Amino acid sequence: MTLRKIMPDLLELNDGLFVAVTESDLAFKERFLEGCAACNIRASEISVAHALALEPFLNSAILAAVQIPDGVFEPFRFCLAFLASAQQNGAVVRTFTEVTDFVFGGRDLIGVKTRDHRTGKDETIGADVIINAAGPWAGEIAGKAGVSVPEVPTAGVMVALDCRLNNMVLNRLNKPSDGDIVVPQRATSVIGTTSWQVEDPDLIIIPPEHVDRMITQGEQLLPVVRKVPMRAKMAVARPLIARSGTDARDLSRTFECFDHMRDGVSGFVTITGGKTTTARAMAERVSDIVCQKLNVKAECRTRDVPLTSYRSFFKSQTL
Repeated sequence: MTLRKIMPDLLELNDGLFVAVTESDLAFKERFLEGCAACNIRASEISVAHALALEPFLNSAILAAVQIPDGVFEPFRFCLAFLASAQQNGAVVRTFTEVTDFVFGGRDLIGVKTRDHRTGKDETIGADVIINAAGPWAGEIAGKAGVSVPEVPTAGVMVALDCRLNNMVLNRLNKPSDGDIVVPQRATSVIGTTSWQVEDPDLIIIPPEHVDRMITQGEQLLPVVRKVPMRAKMAVARPLIARSGTDARDLSRTFECFDHMRDGVSGFVTITGGKTTTARAMAERVSDIVCQKLNVKAECRTRDVPLTSYRSFFKSQTL
């Protein structure tokens, strides 16, 4: 609901349906409604007939449906809007630039060594505080500073179909599982997702059986899925918080901020975990910690201040 306020031009506010396909789903309904109420999320049970009227391709054998406020965002523009807003507030964005190492002053981190992959130029940048927000690479970056974070890169396969079958975000009314969501995205419908741990976020091989599972599970929500051509299959690693050996599906989607002063390294903070819809809250958490470290008193305003247009990002870039 916060994102609706701060990025209205990036959202398609089409609401969502959680539907019960099996008796197990139906048994989960009361727990789901109680959870929504506890989180102040508006949730309304609607008739099966109404659900089928809203979504004609929905499985006609569903047992129940709950409508919630939901929406779909443009992922690339979403990221650019955050970057453009940062630029407007004085940030310098260096694309294609990799952190290769850290600069220490005793046990204090005082800078980073970088390489611009377009020019091949190496540079050292000084810093009062360094924030590690590298997603599934956060563990690798932290390792360069001699510290560790309990992060497990976890991949998930998604399958995009070659037409748009639904206008609302469709979910199984149950605990998270493989193939339990179909998201409308422009002229496609995207089925997601599986979950498994990977060693290297840069090298993710998509298992064919995961693609098959997406189709099989997706057609439980939309039976026509198997008749529609596949447009794309894709996978990316998520930075989930856990110790190695935990089953990927059981990993929490929450986030955590680590002040590495506890590891004996000052001037270094890692933010990891979470998901796209919690990105703003993650930024608020880490910014509060950085303000404390720098003895800066400032109240976070990002809950209420609209993001700068994503178009402004390109206006600030040197071509």
